[in-house]
Amino acid sequence: MAGATTHRLLRMSDRDALARVAAIVDEARASLATAEDEAALEAWRTRVLGRSGALTRVLRGIGSLDAEDRRAVGQAANAAKETLEGALEARRMALEHAALEHHATAPLDVTLPGRPRRPGHLHPVTRTLRDILDIFGRMGFAAIEGPEVELDDYNFGRLRIPEHHPARDMWDTFWIDEEVDGRTPLLLRTHTSPMQIRYLDRHAPPVRIVVPGRCYRYEATDATHEWMMQQVEVLAVDEGVSLADLKGTLQEFARQMFGPERRVLLRNSYFPFVEPGVELAVDCFNCPGDDPRCPVCRGSGWLEIMGAGMVHPEIVSASGYDAERYTGFAAGMGVERIAMLKYGVEDIRTFYANDLRFLRQF
Repeated sequence: MAGATTHRLLRMSDRDALARVAAIVDEARASLATAEDEAALEAWRTRVLGRSGALTRVLRGIGSLDAEDRRAVGQAANAAKETLEGALEARRMALEHAALEHHATAPLDVTLPGRPRRPGHLHPVTRTLRDILDIFGRMGFAAIEGPEVELDDYNFGRLRIPEHHPARDMWDTFWIDEEVDGRTPLLLRTHTSPMQIRYLDRHAPPVRIVVPGRCYRYEATDATHEWMMQQVEVLAVDEGVSLADLKGTLQEFARQMFGPERRVLLRNSYFPFVEPGVELAVDCFNCPGDDPRCPVCRGSGWLEIMGAGMVHPEIVSASGYDAERYTGFAAGMGVERIAMLKYGVEDIRTFYANDLRFLRQF
């Protein structure tokens, strides 16, 4: 049938071809007005504009017309195609609009079951942070906050990390192109330890505080490092505070966070603002401690959770207090690190990927 139509078109004149295009448009408009759903629209498109559609057959037969006729018929057929495509889209939009109006005005069926709403919940990092603050709160520590945009003097200088000190290499810093009083540069804080200085400058011992907050470091991200992380600083200053108090406090924290049977291990470490400095580790709670396949400890048996130590006497003295009378301890932990250990998460980047499949597990 298609072949016969093409054969007749070969013998058509310019006038006959133009009349054929006009007839196709008229018939297509009329049939399009009766289409009432997406299936009917698709059938119409196939019949009129498809590869074997009526208008497509006209376009394919243009090459058989006389040279002087091709231009006029080609322009008419292309214009008709554009017109019908526009009419198809307009009809589709009209049907969608009508369906929405019908849905909006349809009577409410009170017998239908209600649509369940999935309850929201806290992000795992937020949950972990609240757990940390709650544990220290029960031990008598008050939670305070400090600025995320910090002065160099508080972030480094007053913490015994002067300019050009090699310890600054421990932190890759986001510097801000602005100075205060023409000398002190600003930065995004690299840790929450600056609040040690800020608080001691304004409050006399006894001091027991925890400082939660975001910190920023200019470093590449991987499974265990992010450019932004949350930390909690712990500070206690009073008469007679000792390393035993530090160990007892952090041991109680570890047991409340990871389980009452947890053991803790203190290993020597270096931090400029404490002396002595230690790293705190807890025994693995996922395996006996010697399983190389363990996703938590990798067979080492111990999990490092924070750095800590006794507040350096120079920091106590610089805040105006007698370092012979007052001593203290400080500790700092990454909230994401604690959350990774508690929930068995292997990649820190997962926390901030906003993947609901992951977040709905908590």
